[in-house]
Amino acid sequence: MDDATRLAIIRQAFAQRLSFETGILDPRVEAAFAAVPREDFLGPGPWQTVLWPRTGSDAYIATPSADPAWLYMDCIFAILPERHVNNGQPALHAKLIAEAPIKDGDHVVHVGLGTGYYTAIMAHLAGPSGKVTAIEFDPALAMRARQNLASLTNVSVVQGDGCTAPFDAADVIYVNAGVTRPAEAWLDRLKVGGRLIIPLTGPRGFRTKPPPVPIDRRGAVFRIERQSAGYLARWLSPVAIIPCEGGRDAVSEAALEAALKKGGWERVTRLYRNAEVPEDRSWLRAPGWTLAYS
Repeated sequence: MDDATRLAIIRQAFAQRLSFETGILDPRVEAAFAAVPREDFLGPGPWQTVLWPRTGSDAYIATPSADPAWLYMDCIFAILPERHVNNGQPALHAKLIAEAPIKDGDHVVHVGLGTGYYTAIMAHLAGPSGKVTAIEFDPALAMRARQNLASLTNVSVVQGDGCTAPFDAADVIYVNAGVTRPAEAWLDRLKVGGRLIIPLTGPRGFRTKPPPVPIDRRGAVFRIERQSAGYLARWLSPVAIIPCEGGRDAVSEAALEAALKKGGWERVTRLYRNAEVPEDRSWLRAPGWTLAYS
């Protein structure tokens, strides 16, 4: 068996395992994970990963060899280890991508693409008639991603601030870094029926010093859907993720930290672009926006 065939079989098994373990059972998402080689986006091995149960910390450990088969674990792998910038956990991304969901012909905006692995998966889902606008703040990462994605004609890579960079109206906006509030541009440019996947993280949303902070107190991923009259909101998952450059403000961060501490995120149903919702209906209120129970 040649190496390409071997890795294709490993990818298929990896994608099936993700579907089973996450419970998403979406054949299109499974096919996308089976189609995209993770090794094309992580440089030469061996690779640095984190095995939390084994190491008991977020310290990196090297894979035993440069065999790309090691990349088909449900683990993060370092992109910039000196800054703890990683290629995120596949199970989480599989779940969030399935929750979007991405349809043939959709315009997807990916904010914080890193080196482009999950961008390529979303491009597969959008298909030849769709497109992905991928925005990366870090110039070196944007250059790497542009090279990695060069063969995909439905992807364009933009280097800039994902909170302010211009883009055409979007069916899906997928944010891949922790923010303290939705950017006005994302809400403005989301089509009616469009979906925004957004990780909201407090001040302890990424690496934390002892004592450890439970992940559900660090951050929460929400799905925001634009309707003709307002925005629906639904909690999807706890999250710990690198902060988004340009996507944080102190007032919203403090309000978010208080909301995460009190709990109740699973009852959130709406996003309002004002702070006029009564306190008893609000999970989080900050200047200019509210996540509310009704």
